[in-house]
Amino acid sequence: MSKLGIIIKREYLRRVTKKSFLVVTILMPFLMAALVFVPLWLATIKSDEVKTVAVIDATGKYSSLFEDTESFRFINSDKSLEGYRNGDNKEVYAFLNITDDLLLNPKAATLYSEKQIPGELSRLVNQTIGRKLEDEKLASFNIPNLKEIIADSKISFNVQTIKWSADGKEGASSAALASIIGMIFTLIVYMFIMAYGSMVMQGVMEEKTNRIVEVMISSVRPFELMMGKIIGIAFVGLTQIFLWGIMTSALLTVGGLMFGGGMDMSAMQQPNMAAMQPGMNMAGMEKMGELMGIINSINFMELGIFFILYFIGGYLLYASVFAAIGSSVDQQEDTNQFMAPIMIFMIFALYAGIYSMDNPDGPLAFWCSMIPFTSPVVMMIRLPFDVPMWELLLSVGLLFATALSITWLSAKIYRVGILMYGKKPSIKEMIKWLKY
Repeated sequence: MSKLGIIIKREYLRRVTKKSFLVVTILMPFLMAALVFVPLWLATIKSDEVKTVAVIDATGKYSSLFEDTESFRFINSDKSLEGYRNGDNKEVYAFLNITDDLLLNPKAATLYSEKQIPGELSRLVNQTIGRKLEDEKLASFNIPNLKEIIADSKISFNVQTIKWSADGKEGASSAALASIIGMIFTLIVYMFIMAYGSMVMQGVMEEKTNRIVEVMISSVRPFELMMGKIIGIAFVGLTQIFLWGIMTSALLTVGGLMFGGGMDMSAMQQPNMAAMQPGMNMAGMEKMGELMGIINSINFMELGIFFILYFIGGYLLYASVFAAIGSSVDQQEDTNQFMAPIMIFMIFALYAGIYSMDNPDGPLAFWCSMIPFTSPVVMMIRLPFDVPMWELLLSVGLLFATALSITWLSAKIYRVGILMYGKKPSIKEMIKWLKY
C-alpha cells in the first residue's frame, strides 16, 4: 500500500472506530425525528389548570360572546378594574376591560394581567370580538343576506401542477415538496462541510502541537500528509451519510407499514379496489396516490449523484483551506482571523439558498450555483426543480477546478506552516509562502 493509502486508512479507521462516531451515527436519525415530532406532541398537551378571565364590559355588548375553553374560563364582572387590582383576590388570571363601542373606538379594549399575556388568550379574544365587529359592520350596510353572500363568494382554489418528461409522460408535481427536499439536502451539505472541514483543521493542529508531524514529515511529503488527512476524513463523512440514508429509509419503511397497514401502493391507484382495503376510503386513497405521484416526479437518482459530487467538491475546497489554516497556527484562538471570511462565504451561501427557493432559476440562484464557494449549498436547493444538465456540468466543473487549485495553493502553505512554531503568521506572510 502507498504512503497516501496508509494515511487515508489511518485517518479513516481512527475516527469510525470511535464510540462517539458509532453513537452519533446510530442515534442521529432518531434524534432528528424526535426534534420534529416531540415538540409537536408536547404542544398538543394542555395544562390541567383553567385560568379565570374577568370581562369588565361597560357597554354590555361583548361579555356574553366569550365561551369557556379547556384553558380559560370567562366570567362577567361588574366590579371595577381598580377594585380587582387593589383587592386580595388572586384567583382571576387576567382582566378584559371594555370601555366603549369597539366599532367606533377599537382601542377601547385592553387585557390586563400580572403576568405576560399568553398568545392563546390574545388570539381567542381577538377572534371573538373580531367576529362580532364584522357582523356589526355588515349589518350597517342594510343589505339583506349580505353575510351569506360574502360567505358564498369565498372560494379556496389550488391550481393543479403537472410536469411532463421528455417522452411526454405526465405526473403531478409540488413546489413545496421540492423545496423541502432541497432544503434538507442543503442543510446536510452545509453541516457536513463545516463539521468535517473543522475536523481536518483540528487534526492538523493536534498533530502539530504534539510534534507528531515532525516524525511523519520525515517519511512522507507534506502534500501526501495533507491529502491523506482530507481524503480519510471525507470517507468518514460519506460513511456516515450512507449509514444515515439506510437508517432513514428503514425508519420511513417501518413508519409506512405502521400507518399504512402494509398496503400495496399499486392498489391505491385503482379506485375499484377501495372495497378490498378496510379502513381506507376513496378520498384517502386518492390523496395517497397523488402524494406518491408527486414523490415519483422527483429524480432521486440524479439528486443523489450530484449530492455526492457537490459534497466531495465542496468538502475538498473548504477542507484544504481548513488544513492550511490549521498548519499555520498553534492555538485555537489564532484561527479566528482566518475563519471569519470562510464563515461569511458559508453563511451567505446558506441564505442565498433559502432565498432561492421561491425563484430557483433567478439571477441569485443561477450565479450562486456557479460560484464554487457557494454552489455546493445553493445548487442543492435547485436540483429538485430540474436544473438543465449544462448548468449542472458547468457548475460541477468549476467547483472541482477551483477545489483542485485551492488544494494546490493550500499545500504550499501547509508544507511551510506545519513546521513553524511560536508565531502567528499574517495573511501577507502566508501569501509569501506560496512563492517558496
